[in-house]
Amino acid sequence: MDRLTPTLLIVGFLVVVFGLMLLGWRSRRRRQGGIARPEPVPAALGAASLVVDGWYVATTLADQPLERVAVHGLGFRARATASVHPEGLVLAPQGRDAFLIEPAALRGAGRATWAIDRVVEKDGLVLIGWMLGETPVDSYLRVPDAPAAAALITAIQTLVPAPDAEGPAS
Repeated sequence: MDRLTPTLLIVGFLVVVFGLMLLGWRSRRRRQGGIARPEPVPAALGAASLVVDGWYVATTLADQPLERVAVHGLGFRARATASVHPEGLVLAPQGRDAFLIEPAALRGAGRATWAIDRVVEKDGLVLIGWMLGETPVDSYLRVPDAPAAAALITAIQTLVPAPDAEGPAS
């Protein structure tokens, strides 16, 4: 009987903590409700020039690696395949619908060491900067094979549109 009260207090505390976590997640999803859905993969897709397996870590708001995008299935880690096609980059996290990042939406690709709750060796993550509708976001992939990660970054960079070469009209 002398252990019942502390046990009930601890269980009650844990229920409150998990309830607050759930409310926080729902609140984040509500705040991000205006973020566009990723483009679905078209039925007709050109041959992939590169296919890489790894893990989808997260998508965050651009340059804010602690601000997870929680809507449209982008908030959870999963095994994933990234493939580069003429139509763009296809990310296919297991258990979720694959989506297409068109070349016009790409902002660039590079390396990162951490995002949200994932810290790896220096430059161990592939960072993909892109536009999700009007919202700039960064997606992070963990590709353990270093040559494959480098090839993925290079292939994505070839898809990124060149900056407008025209200067201001004179």
